[in-house]
Amino acid sequence: MTAELVRGQNHPLPGTRVEIRVSAGAPVIAGVTLNDQRGRMRDAGWTAHPAAPQLPGVEVSRQAAAVHHLAVDLDALPQDVHRVNILLALPSGPDFPPDFSALAAPFLAVTGLDGEEIASYTATGLSAESAVVALELYLRQGGWKVRAVGQGYAGGLAAMLADQGLAEAGALADTINEAVAAGMARSFGHAPQGPTRHTTAARTEPAQPTSPPPPPEGRPALGAQQPADGPGGTHGGGPIDYRHPRRATPASPSTPPPAPAGQPRPDTVPSQAGPPAQSGTGAQPGTAPQPGPVPGQPGGADSSQPVAGDAPGWSMEERLYNQVWGMFEDLARSVAAYRSAVDFADSRMDRELDSVLDDPRARVGPAAEAARAQAQAKRDALIEQAQAALERDTGRLEAESEVVEPALPPALARWDNPVWQAYEPPAEPPMALRVGDLSIPERAGLRIPMLVRLPLERGLWIDSGRPRGGESALVDADELRRLAQATATALAARIVAVHPADELTLHVIDPAGSAATALLPLVESGVLREPPAAGASGVARTLERLTQRVDLVQMAVRSRATDALPPDLDLADQLLIVHDFPHGFDDRAVNQLRYLADEGPSVGVSLLMVADREEARAYGPVLDPLWRSLLRLTPVPDDHLADPWVGHAWTYEPPLAPSGSQVVPQVLRRVVAARHSSGS
Repeated sequence: MTAELVRGQNHPLPGTRVEIRVSAGAPVIAGVTLNDQRGRMRDAGWTAHPAAPQLPGVEVSRQAAAVHHLAVDLDALPQDVHRVNILLALPSGPDFPPDFSALAAPFLAVTGLDGEEIASYTATGLSAESAVVALELYLRQGGWKVRAVGQGYAGGLAAMLADQGLAEAGALADTINEAVAAGMARSFGHAPQGPTRHTTAARTEPAQPTSPPPPPEGRPALGAQQPADGPGGTHGGGPIDYRHPRRATPASPSTPPPAPAGQPRPDTVPSQAGPPAQSGTGAQPGTAPQPGPVPGQPGGADSSQPVAGDAPGWSMEERLYNQVWGMFEDLARSVAAYRSAVDFADSRMDRELDSVLDDPRARVGPAAEAARAQAQAKRDALIEQAQAALERDTGRLEAESEVVEPALPPALARWDNPVWQAYEPPAEPPMALRVGDLSIPERAGLRIPMLVRLPLERGLWIDSGRPRGGESALVDADELRRLAQATATALAARIVAVHPADELTLHVIDPAGSAATALLPLVESGVLREPPAAGASGVARTLERLTQRVDLVQMAVRSRATDALPPDLDLADQLLIVHDFPHGFDDRAVNQLRYLADEGPSVGVSLLMVADREEARAYGPVLDPLWRSLLRLTPVPDDHLADPWVGHAWTYEPPLAPSGSQVVPQVLRRVVAARHSSGS
């Protein structure tokens, strides 16, 4: 079954020889860039494009077209390559649209040697961009995967290449555009219309002007569909030479790609959840797992010691962030394989018993008992096999967690991590924030950090509602509300602490003063520069000030007149904490809060709300968009979150400091001291 990817989602590749089919509806340039473990290009020689359509293991089209067929042999790539980017760009010139806003969303499909579609992606959301990294093929622990990226660049090819670390990006972009212009002049005089796309594997594609020559015996034809230069088709339009540059014989499609001696080669992981490798069992839902190696035996689980930061990235922070997401995905897929194997074992036992016992005369007696025992034994053997694979996978992840957790920087670390004892306010905000921990019933002791990217694209909602089941059923309503208030303070303190001391302003709305105790760390430390807004007048005043700021900044950005903003306007990021919603909120205030939740993140205004949805039921469906726009968190462990890969229900645990710990007040005092020293 084809995996229809959305932006940030990934999917394992079953083989190392693939074809990427592109359908854009208008002529586009299709190319490939290679990246090392840090996501950087070595030089211009790591780019396949119309002026240089071949690299070891890669072949692309020589001209712009509405339809492309790109061939990739992952086994034949240079040894240092960890990422293969599939890029699309609009040709330059007056005959072509300046950006993707006038075109239908490009469609890309990854297929195997047999033409069967593995994964597809429609690059939606493009507007002012004229180049896009649509897909990337990347390594994780020796296995290749595909991820939908959809990262657009308004600066075109030059900006895209520069973003991957190429110094001569402008010159290479000019070379590509010149080659495309020359190819257009030779091939056709007007832009061909692209085909209509369908959502099935069978898609209508226009005939190519000339078919490539047949491949040599024993070698599949994955070459780009281009006119041949002459008999024999020895140029880029012919099939790829699948021989590895350091091997004398062609790679076998059944042979997995080699990893560097001693350890697997890692990959990177998307930001959203974002995003989340093939599980250790290798099983897919609805199948039985295959026998796997056992740790401690030859060919067993990865014998190399786990290393913190063992993932691609431009900095240690990014490598750790990617590694945590890789662990999250590995655990999700390993548990999915285990659960699928258990379901398969149960269903097979039921089918075997039904087939044996269909005859009423065989339902009793020694034969029936033997059939039941045999079916039960087969089921138990399958489940034992799946359990062994799960134990192997989770044991590896637990070992990895033991080295990753102590190495995390403050923004990603728990409050009990010693890194907070040496805390100093950062010079730059981090790329992500830890908002709690996630676990799954099959391995409740293994906690995966729950990370969200900064700046926050969604506000946070701490649900203080009445107990609904699970662990919250053991907590009365008043205690649940108190815990929700404490969770909001812990999250706010963390957000403040990971920003530079003078680059975040905190606002609090507490209409009835019910959260006064929970807010003490923020008030007593001086992090909260103004008292919490109380009563209806305080609510109105605070919301009016923030909505006005959002309006002014949005207008200035759209008109490119940021220098015209009032000199007394606070341009630091803003965090609004709201307690006791909707107490003290009239209709105007409710609309302003919705506006801040929707529009605020784009100009640096984030919302952290403590609320019980049931208490706001009088507003009816008018508040439904507000609840949907916020990321719901809970003050006690609760299994309300699902991963983006297989949809497991994960137990969320809030990021509270250990009982009796003074780490939060200590950190906040250092933030205030840094403000004073900087004169802010």
